Amino acid sequence: MNDLSVDARAPLRISFVGGGTDFPHWFERHGGAVLSATIDHYAHVRIEPRDDEQIRIRDLRLEQLVQYHLDDTPIYDGVMDLPKAAIHRIGLGHGMDVDLRNDAPPGSGLGGSSALVTAAVAALAALGGRRLTRQELARTSYAIEREDLGIAGGWQGQYAAAFGGFNLIEFSSTGVVVTPVAASDDTLARLRANLMLCYSGRARTNLGLIDAQVRLYHEGREETIQGMKELQALAYEMRDAIESGRLDDLGAMFRQAYESKKRMNPHIAEGTPIERLFEAAREAGATGGKICGAGGGGYLLLYCPAGRQPAVREALERLGGQFAPFAFDPDGARAVVGDVEWRPSP
Repeated sequence: MNDLSVDARAPLRISFVGGGTDFPHWFERHGGAVLSATIDHYAHVRIEPRDDEQIRIRDLRLEQLVQYHLDDTPIYDGVMDLPKAAIHRIGLGHGMDVDLRNDAPPGSGLGGSSALVTAAVAALAALGGRRLTRQELARTSYAIEREDLGIAGGWQGQYAAAFGGFNLIEFSSTGVVVTPVAASDDTLARLRANLMLCYSGRARTNLGLIDAQVRLYHEGREETIQGMKELQALAYEMRDAIESGRLDDLGAMFRQAYESKKRMNPHIAEGTPIERLFEAAREAGATGGKICGAGGGGYLLLYCPAGRQPAVREALERLGGQFAPFAFDPDGARAVVGDVEWRPSP
């Protein structure tokens, strides 16, 4: 047994546009595309091997603890199911103490759960001396979250966390292709300077938004299908605008994406302060914005010229908004065992 501890992390991500087209019910027939960038907020996993067969998992943010014997089938009861399922699928044959920490609250819309399971798989692979490609890391993480646990969602979060960087991620029945956005460092710096990330003050709860989106599609609802087509096309249009340096076009594109997302699923902002926050942001000088994730709360991404940002910040903080500093992070999941770094291979 390797008696060295492992520390792993995987980045959270901002999905600029295209979320919803990364679901198999859509992309297996129509293809899908998401424009996504990882940021310097992370899911962290630390594993200390034990010399017995006891599993202890602690969530340091939520102050939760679960314990069970390695030979026992874990009980999936909504308490730290992702690391339980990762340990059960990958298995190292010995006990371990696992500490978890996520830089964003659950339901934030930043892909925190996908980053967490990706970090857990990276930690277990590193501890077991297993090499994985980025594709294998992403697909294993997807299988744990979506298949083993049956958690509704798409493919983008695991691929963003495994690959890292600013990418156009394309989905089809034949596989997933991750293509870095060809933008200069200066362009990305200007883009970052014009973006604001604001927590709405309310995390997304299990409102069935994803199940509703899938149901509306299978019912043949024309507005849902049209909204998804628009989101998919916008992923390419926004990528092209960024690569050509036409950054001020993004405000209008964000507005268009938000309207398309509401066509896809009209329930995404119900019972939340999101519409009020968007209205206040526009009045204060933001040119556009979108919900991160499936809706129902979480973070908002705003496009706003730097000179207008103080007024936007003041207006949204009066309404309970909480701004989060961030930077783009070009790296995906990684781990350190002792003093040796582990990364998935390309």
